[in-house]
Amino acid sequence: MAIDSTTAPPSTPRPTLPAPQAPKLSPRDKLVLFVLCAAQFMVALDFSVLNVALPVLGADLGMSQSTLQWAVTAFALPSGGFLLLFGRAGDLFGRRRLFLGGLALFGLASLLATFAWDPASFLAGRALQGVGAAAIVPTGMSLLTTTFPEGPQRDRALGISGTLLSLGFTIGMVLGGVLTDTLGWRSTMGLLTLFALLVLPLAPRLLPESRTPDRPRLDVPGAITVTGGLLALIYALSTAAERGFGGTDVIVTLVAGVLLLAAFGRIESRAASPLVSLPMLRRRTVAWGNLGGLVTFSMMSAVIFVLTLYLQEILDLSAFRTGLVFGVQGALSVVAGIYAPKVISRFGAHRTLVVSLLGQGLFIAALLGIDDGARSVWLATAGVSVASMFHLGAIISYGVTVTSGVPDEEQGLATGLVTSTQQVGITIGIPLLGALATTGTDLLAGTRTVLLTDSAVVLVAAALVAVGLRTRRSA
Repeated sequence: MAIDSTTAPPSTPRPTLPAPQAPKLSPRDKLVLFVLCAAQFMVALDFSVLNVALPVLGADLGMSQSTLQWAVTAFALPSGGFLLLFGRAGDLFGRRRLFLGGLALFGLASLLATFAWDPASFLAGRALQGVGAAAIVPTGMSLLTTTFPEGPQRDRALGISGTLLSLGFTIGMVLGGVLTDTLGWRSTMGLLTLFALLVLPLAPRLLPESRTPDRPRLDVPGAITVTGGLLALIYALSTAAERGFGGTDVIVTLVAGVLLLAAFGRIESRAASPLVSLPMLRRRTVAWGNLGGLVTFSMMSAVIFVLTLYLQEILDLSAFRTGLVFGVQGALSVVAGIYAPKVISRFGAHRTLVVSLLGQGLFIAALLGIDDGARSVWLATAGVSVASMFHLGAIISYGVTVTSGVPDEEQGLATGLVTSTQQVGITIGIPLLGALATTGTDLLAGTRTVLLTDSAVVLVAAALVAVGLRTRRSA
C-alpha cells in the first residue's frame, strides 16, 4: 500500500525529561561541611566581634587611643599577609595538616588574648590569631572545593560558606556589644576559644588529607616578596584609616608594598615552580571574578562603616538599636545564601555575579535618600539589607567563578586568591572611602558622598565584569 508523500505521518512527541537534581549530601558530607563552615564563621566573627569592645578594652589594659588601632591591625596584618603563602603550602604539604595546625594555633591565641595581662600580651595573641586565620581560611576553602565536586554540590557548599562568612561578620557587630555590656570584653575572645574547642576534635576524623601529587619545591623568593608586599600594603591602608595618608610610615610602607608586589610578579614569570601560576591569573574567570569579589567586599564594608556612624551620630540610635538594623541585614543575608546556589545553577555564576553587582550598586544608590529625619532609619534598614542580599550573591558567585575549572592540585592557589581578595577588600574599603565621611564637619553630607562614590564604583565594576566574562556561544 502506497503512502501519500504529501501527508506527513503524525510525529510522536518526545517525553520531557526531568531536570537533573543536585545529589543530596550524605551525613558525613554534612559533618565535613559543618566543620569547614564553622571554622570560616569563627574567623569572620573575629573580624568584628571586638570592634564595639575597643574603648572598654583600652581602659582595662591601659592602651592609649593612638595604640588601640593595633587591636585590629595586629590581626589584619598576618591574616592577610600570609594567605597566599599558606594556601600554596597546603597544596604542597597537606591541606588538612595545615588546617588543623591553624585551628589549634587560633584557639591557643584566643586563650592568650582572653587572659591578657598587658597590651603586649594581648597584641601577641591577636597577631597569632591572624597567623592561625591565614592558615585556616585558604586550606579550609581548598578542602571544601576538593571534597565537593564541581557543580550543584560545590555551589551549595560555597553558598552555605559564603552565607556564614557574611553572617559571622554581622553577628559579631551585634554580639560584641552584648557580650561587652554583660560579661566584659574578655568574653569576646573567650567565645572564639570555645569555637576552636568545638571544631578541633571533629576535624581530624572527618577531613581527608589532600595535596598535589608531584610535591614541587616551594618558591621561596616569591613567598618572601608576596608576603612582605601584602604585609606592607595592609599595614599602610590600616594605619591610613586612623591617621590619614600623610604619615611618613604610611607612604613608605605603601611604596614598599607596591614595589615588592611588582618584584613578586617578575619572580613568578621566571620561577620553575611559581607560587602563583601566571597562566591562571590570565584566565578570564580568575581575573574578572576576583575583581568582582574585591569590589563587592571593599564597597560593602565602607557602606556598613558609614551607616554605623550615621545611625548613631545623626539619628541618635543606641548601639543596641544600631545592632538590630544590622541584624535584619544578617537575616536577609541568610535568605540570600539559601537561594543563591539555586540561582547560580539555573543562570550560571557569571550572570549571577554581574546581576548581583548591579543590584548592590543600585540599592546603595537608593540610600542617598536618607536625611536627619526619624523615617530614614527604615530606608537605611531596607536599603542596606537588600543591598546585602545582592552582595552575598556576588560573594558566592565570584567564589564559584574563580574556582570552577581549576584542577584539584591548584585549588589551594585559586582559593588563596579568593580569600586574599576577601581580606584585602575588607581592609581597603574603609580607608579609601571612610575618610570622605569623617574628615569634614558635615557627617550627613560626607555619608552621602561615600554612598554616591560607592554605588558608582560597584556599577562600573559590574559593567567591566560583564564585558570581561563575556563568552562566545558555541555554534
